[in-house]
Amino acid sequence: MHTPDRRSFLLAAGAATLVTAVSGHGFFAQAFAADTPTGPFALPDLPYKPDALEPHIDATTMGLHHGKHHQAYVTNLNKALADHGELAKLPLEDLIAKLDEVPESVRTAVRNNGGGHANHSMFWQVMGPPGGEGPEGDLKTAIDSDLGGLEKLQTDFNAAGGKVFGSGWVFVTVDKDGKLALVSKPNQDTPIMEGKRVLFGNDVWEHAYYLKYQNKRPDYLKAWWNVVNWKAVGERYTAAKAGTLKI
Repeated sequence: MHTPDRRSFLLAAGAATLVTAVSGHGFFAQAFAADTPTGPFALPDLPYKPDALEPHIDATTMGLHHGKHHQAYVTNLNKALADHGELAKLPLEDLIAKLDEVPESVRTAVRNNGGGHANHSMFWQVMGPPGGEGPEGDLKTAIDSDLGGLEKLQTDFNAAGGKVFGSGWVFVTVDKDGKLALVSKPNQDTPIMEGKRVLFGNDVWEHAYYLKYQNKRPDYLKAWWNVVNWKAVGERYTAAKAGTLKI
């Protein structure tokens, strides 16, 4: 039998081990998702370490945003579809594009959580460590012709994001001909629900920025451009024109 001092030592050591594991790359999702139910949808890994977007997006926000908030959308979507096997077999983009065909009893849950899963899955992919190049090639041409150039896009995008009342997103959409458009959506709605495709977008829910920026959403929107991964956005643009862009 352990003495009280021995037990205290073991508990402290175990807690330290857990903190170390959770703070490592890829372990946020594992730690938070350990007791979540399984289902057809899963939390994607971050394509970089949680601190890779510093100083513009802090590691704590990234860890909680990905491992807690996004995981909750995945978990709740799987729960909503637990008794709807045929719907659960659909690709995510098809599921949320066909909300009118989803039973009313779970439609709101699928809308909110399916939209949250889609939006965040896109979000992680279009960001990367600061210092990358700007838009190039066909993407730059499209931004210049459809959105008035990068500087005007950033100004209009930030203004749209600042005007979202409460929680929501601001997106740039792309059609099959490669034409771009700017749109904002409330909550976890996504242009995919209207049959459109998202080129990239920014999350303006408070959980995306409040720990670092508090109520200064405009500061967050301005800083966010430093972590846009234009190479990834360019690849999404090419896929959209080829008809292969999904989420």
